[in-house]
Amino acid sequence: MAMLAGLCEAIDARPYMEGHGSRVSRLAEAIALRLGWGAGRIRRLRIGALLHDVGKLAVADSVWGKAERLSEAEFAAIRRHPAAGMRILARQPDFRFAIPYVLFHHEHWDGGGYPSRRRGDAIPLEARVLAVADAFDAMTSPRPYGPPLPASEALAEIHRCAGSQFDPVVAGVFIELCRAAPARLLAAEG
Repeated sequence: MAMLAGLCEAIDARPYMEGHGSRVSRLAEAIALRLGWGAGRIRRLRIGALLHDVGKLAVADSVWGKAERLSEAEFAAIRRHPAAGMRILARQPDFRFAIPYVLFHHEHWDGGGYPSRRRGDAIPLEARVLAVADAFDAMTSPRPYGPPLPASEALAEIHRCAGSQFDPVVAGVFIELCRAAPARLLAAEG
């Protein structure tokens, strides 16, 4: 677990990343519990959530802290972070199980995501759960290009993108969770 702690610390040191993995991990766990997953699968998901952005270590800090519109080259570098994460985890036998979660967490339900333009059930369920949790935390956290959205607006965006960007079942479960226990879930933001 020392390797996990070290990787998480390195990720948290990146601009605008502090606490992101932990928040995504807690949100993903809440979704997985509602989906009825067992303890072992949830543990693997939580570790995958902590590591989902490990590939960002391969992208220059200047890209993550940029307030202006990204150039094509900068956006291409960002789009490569899932594959970079896969390469990092491939060298870590204890975390190889998380490679599909890390590699596919930016795929979209309708095939519009990256890096492989997978769609629907071709995207591992763990990656679909991480996609919702990651997007919610990204929208509700400060970024160089703008202030965080209120949780209600972020939930409305997840609802709007259910069936296109997000697995509609996973998005629905997350929205239901937030409506049923907003204080508990939204406390994961901070």
